[in-house]
Amino acid sequence: MGEVVEVLVAGGKATAGPPLGPALGPLGINVKAVVDEINAKTAGFNGMQVPVTVEVDDKKNFTISVGIPPTTALVMKECGITKGSPEPNVQVVGDLPLEAAVRIARMKFDDMLSYEIRTAVKEVVGTCVSLGVTVDGIKPKELFPRIDAGEFDSILNA
Repeated sequence: MGEVVEVLVAGGKATAGPPLGPALGPLGINVKAVVDEINAKTAGFNGMQVPVTVEVDDKKNFTISVGIPPTTALVMKECGITKGSPEPNVQVVGDLPLEAAVRIARMKFDDMLSYEIRTAVKEVVGTCVSLGVTVDGIKPKELFPRIDAGEFDSILNA
């Protein structure tokens, strides 16, 4: 049985410093090789925190699994913002296209509590509430009943 190390790293910018170095050093593996592979696998998530799992077996071989960044990070990347609104219900800091919300919901679907794409999209739109982001120029809370009414089914089922 080997060791498992789970960390959050900046996409494409992992280093041998904390949190990786101290966790991997005692395992006796080439930390630079692990860092290089993590950076290659997470390059597409540049600027986002990405969950990474490093499994090291008894023969010092390692396997890297890259998770999907949190919904908040994906929404902020799509909107081109670096942080949410200081007053989410008052100040709007970005606008997320509904198609992007659907794309994020499909990406995160396996990690969500939803059983269908409609409720997964509502989870993503709910994240927009706390970030101070509108969806297609509409306040997220106003979008919920419209999604339930089937107004956007053509986009959800595309």
